[in-house]
Amino acid sequence: MRKPAVAALAAALGLALAGCGSGGSGSGGSTVTLWMYPVIADQAASQAFWGKVEKDFEAANAGIDLKVDMQPWEGRQEKITTALASKKGFDLVVLGPDQIPQYAKQGTLEPVDDVVAPAKGAYLPSALTALTVDGKLYGVPVYQTITAPIYNKKLFADAGVTEIPDTLAEVKEAAPKLAAKKVAILDYPGKPEVSLNQSFYPILWANGGSVFAPDGKTVAFNGPEGVESLQFLLDLKAVGGLPENTASKGNDIEGGPLAGGQSAMYHAATALQATQLGKAIGAENVGIGLPLEGRKRVAFGIPGGLVIAKHSGNKDAAKKVATFLSSPQVAAELAKASGFFSARTDVTVPGQSAEAKEFAKSLEYAFPGDTHPKARQVMAVLAPHIQAALLGKEDAKTALDAAAKEANALLAGGG
Repeated sequence: MRKPAVAALAAALGLALAGCGSGGSGSGGSTVTLWMYPVIADQAASQAFWGKVEKDFEAANAGIDLKVDMQPWEGRQEKITTALASKKGFDLVVLGPDQIPQYAKQGTLEPVDDVVAPAKGAYLPSALTALTVDGKLYGVPVYQTITAPIYNKKLFADAGVTEIPDTLAEVKEAAPKLAAKKVAILDYPGKPEVSLNQSFYPILWANGGSVFAPDGKTVAFNGPEGVESLQFLLDLKAVGGLPENTASKGNDIEGGPLAGGQSAMYHAATALQATQLGKAIGAENVGIGLPLEGRKRVAFGIPGGLVIAKHSGNKDAAKKVATFLSSPQVAAELAKASGFFSARTDVTVPGQSAEAKEFAKSLEYAFPGDTHPKARQVMAVLAPHIQAALLGKEDAKTALDAAAKEANALLAGGG
């Protein structure tokens, strides 16, 4: 067992040498290396949490040394790819649903159905589905994110809108009333760098659309549902329902139109953003709703999946780590420390705020996005065309068709 002080120092330094090798590969089965990321934003709190995890796990599992290596988000994908290809660096790592398919198809991950099986009924079905590829589960859900609409109740009241919009149609109907007060109803972030999972895609999904065709060989976002979704934004823009700089604005709350009272709601916010808005306009003026309904309700939310490297020489020990981290007690503590949610329905998060409890109501609508090995590349192709439409350079159909042409070439291997 490592001394806590050494573990804390290693976490603080980020263990820069971790990528050079892992005690979990051929070290006699005594050391398991976990690459973890700053899901707990506060560095001191993160250091304390993971130091305690190491200590508690080792106390309950004599003979296994758990080494938690804190890694930065920056360069994450490249470093993980290199580690899996070189068969060293870690035994376990946390991945998202959009990352797992490519590695699973490459045969570099170990299925973990047996880890989850004893408590399978306690997990959010959407979390398990999101981490499953070709019928096999490759990630043990250790946390869950969720987004939901947040809004300025006072601005709606001042505009004479007594019922906060609950559907896309109601947003469109109320937009002119707020515009008359020089308020944009929807704080839409059109900057291409903002993930479409927190801008365009939730509207697309609500309208029954999808990013990819069922076979994954082509995109489907330029179908009728996609055109309807982009036209929805353009119609809002035409009546003053979007911020003037919507094509170039990010989704930061602090210093933005929502905090400044120039816009009334953001449809895909996080619980942290709700807190930030409360600090700006007063918590009593902040409302939190369910996902805006089109043909259905969909909330973007992804599970953090603890995956095991196929090359690990300590798979049994790694599975014990995964079982420990996904246990109700640890899951509750991680949710409290991170501000995220548990992917289990049998977990009560201690001291959960009223805001978090409101966000938790959207967990039943959680959707991890259209997972595909090239999902991120397709997003990068589509985002500039949506921006062009918001700038008035392309109409909805033209923008999406142009993006689809580029994306399909990418999927076919031509880009």
